[in-house]
Amino acid sequence: MIQGPEPEATRRSAGITESSRASRGWWDRNADEYQIEHGDFLGDDRFVWGPEGLDEAEAALLGPAAGLKGLDVLEIGAGAAQCSRWLAAQGARPVALDLSHRQLQHARRIDQEPGRAPLPLVQADAAFLPFADASFDLACSAYGALPFVADTGRVQREVRRVLRPGGRWVFSVTHPVRWAFPDEPGPEGLTAVSSYFDRTPYVEQDDRGLAVYVEHHRTLGDRVREIAAAGLRLVDLVEPEWPQWNEQEWGGWSPLRGSLLPGTAIFVCVAE
Repeated sequence: MIQGPEPEATRRSAGITESSRASRGWWDRNADEYQIEHGDFLGDDRFVWGPEGLDEAEAALLGPAAGLKGLDVLEIGAGAAQCSRWLAAQGARPVALDLSHRQLQHARRIDQEPGRAPLPLVQADAAFLPFADASFDLACSAYGALPFVADTGRVQREVRRVLRPGGRWVFSVTHPVRWAFPDEPGPEGLTAVSSYFDRTPYVEQDDRGLAVYVEHHRTLGDRVREIAAAGLRLVDLVEPEWPQWNEQEWGGWSPLRGSLLPGTAIFVCVAE
């Protein structure tokens, strides 16, 4: 198989349409490799908040597991719907949404295993949720969608719209401080090389200058302001510490960096 030239990595502006198109294409092309590489860590029905391995079964950021029974839950950027499958096992009624058709095909593949009930799957953009107002009791996203969306303020507003009053919204993203450091797991990833306040997107583009991968940066303050402006109240900000049992490297995450720098930020919000 003939491979094209490697994409060029740069920092430049990337709007809503370009970012969405790039993310859909990238995840469709890379879903197979992603599930092969990280499937064992993620499990088929486990709710993991990030590369550190913080498990919802222990963290209870959505609330006590016993209290999830009968709740309508939206998972945004669900991938193969591992988190939704765990929620269903607690008696919740999850809907798994993802932009990538190929990721959702992996969700359906897992659901076809003996003894599993198929989950409701929806292919849609997180910035344009295809649901009626006040449809869900909870919403969650474990590294899904938000890092790849140009207008995350719109995502926050959309989540607030589909949540019932008092509903909880919990999402995890790369810790914003990581954007000042190289995305490397070794010692070279421990020296700040760029400004934390530089919000210029990271873009990989092809030889025509078209984005094939886009990731967006927001500071902690940006996130808090977006949450508040959407009519949500931030009730907790969790920065998981790297556990001793976790010896894996995942992209720029590693035991070395995790012992010194936060890798994940988890925002726990409530709809006003």
